[in-house]
Amino acid sequence: MKKLKNIVLFSIVALALSSCVTARKVNYMQEPDREIPSYADTLSFEDYQIRIGDRLYVYVYSLNEEVQKMYNAGGSSSSQMRYQMNQGGNTYGSYELYTYLVDEEGDIDFPTIGKVHVQGNTTREVKRKLEEELSSLLKEIPGYSTISVEVNIMNRSFSIIGAQSGRYSINKEKMTIFEALAMAGDLQEFNSRKEIKLVREKNGVTTIKTFDVRSKDIINSEYYYIEPNDIIYIRQIPGYSFGINHVTSVISVTAATISFGAFIYAIVQTGINHVNKYYPKTTTTGEGGSK
Repeated sequence: MKKLKNIVLFSIVALALSSCVTARKVNYMQEPDREIPSYADTLSFEDYQIRIGDRLYVYVYSLNEEVQKMYNAGGSSSSQMRYQMNQGGNTYGSYELYTYLVDEEGDIDFPTIGKVHVQGNTTREVKRKLEEELSSLLKEIPGYSTISVEVNIMNRSFSIIGAQSGRYSINKEKMTIFEALAMAGDLQEFNSRKEIKLVREKNGVTTIKTFDVRSKDIINSEYYYIEPNDIIYIRQIPGYSFGINHVTSVISVTAATISFGAFIYAIVQTGINHVNKYYPKTTTTGEGGSK
């Protein structure tokens, strides 16, 4: 019985300790070694190229009040329009009022210009294209002044699954993997950092990249920047379901298990003693007698 108790105790402690999360498993910016990979200096960032289904926010600046009203929802300022979109940006009406959908042909339908092809262009290229078109169109208007156009993509986002699952907006030109994880509330102790998978679609081709975000070299690699529509998959560290992440918890669980085992053992032993007391064993010594 004692040997069995020792085996059970050893197994529990070994399983508990194997489930503990160490700093090695969760800390970022660690030096590469045999466990943590080193990444080549392949850092690159390309301006986002507009895709079918994107929505473009376009604001036209002009000193001419009539031009301002013609293109900007009654002359509202850019800040007012942004505020209204933030307040009701999830509604169909506000998006339709202030943004232009890139259709299946890769075009937007812009007032007075008509179809403008934007697929595959950056926002800077679309800005120049619209400024040239509007300047050519409006130069005959009395009091015309130079046109300036602001172009932004309104539905830029990325998704995280497996941990803090959700869809998050990209609110800046360049977003790093660390900023993306921070927006999701960072990874929990039992989320694996060594095999993060990034699903990315570009030019109709879907690729899956796997990397270890603990490595210090990540900041110089191709994995550092995320792109709109990226999907970040984060799995759990094996052993998470056991639910032990502190030494005190290990001790508590082990002690409780031992106590429970001792309690069961005491009950069984009491039953055996009771049977031996009231129903003693008898042995026969011959044909007609007993001892």
